[in-house]
Amino acid sequence: MNKTRLEAFSDGVIAIIITIMVLELKVPSGNDWNSLRPLLPVFLGYILSFIYIGIYWNNHHHMLHTVSRVNGKILWANLHLLFWLSLIPFVTGWMGQNPVVPLPNALYGVVLFMSAIAYTILQGCIISTHGGQDSLLARAVAKDRKGKVSLLLYLVAIVMAFCNEWGADVIYVLVAVLWLIPDPRIERVLD
Repeated sequence: MNKTRLEAFSDGVIAIIITIMVLELKVPSGNDWNSLRPLLPVFLGYILSFIYIGIYWNNHHHMLHTVSRVNGKILWANLHLLFWLSLIPFVTGWMGQNPVVPLPNALYGVVLFMSAIAYTILQGCIISTHGGQDSLLARAVAKDRKGKVSLLLYLVAIVMAFCNEWGADVIYVLVAVLWLIPDPRIERVLD
């Protein structure tokens, strides 16, 4: 089966996720700077979540460049990833309305953690379908230290959310920054 339907569907779902997130930004009732202050946590959450969605979209795009065909296993793994990404607008809104409350902050981390797990599963399905450890993707990601460190940091942030919400937020930002640094692994292998 050709990969173009998978790419088009994934791009469409990700575009809808971003649209839903931006619709959560409510227009303030006032017309001065003070009327924007209560919206700041929601806006900062939107920025962070937008960056995360962008990172997933970018990495998904690069990963699919190593794919020549898809099968049912890859399709289901991709849907699994999209499921967790589709929950980001919900947890972003909840955390934005409750910026220093443990449970929304921890649940935000759970969704990020599960999205990373789902991405790892999709990556594994692609590797196993396209030649195992000799596949382009396997050679590109190698031991995937950055992915493993991210999972560990998410777990730390989830636990930390119950005792230090700001510390958990710092970890969420740190992981995003870790992935914002350009990662040429797949491009290098494809070239």
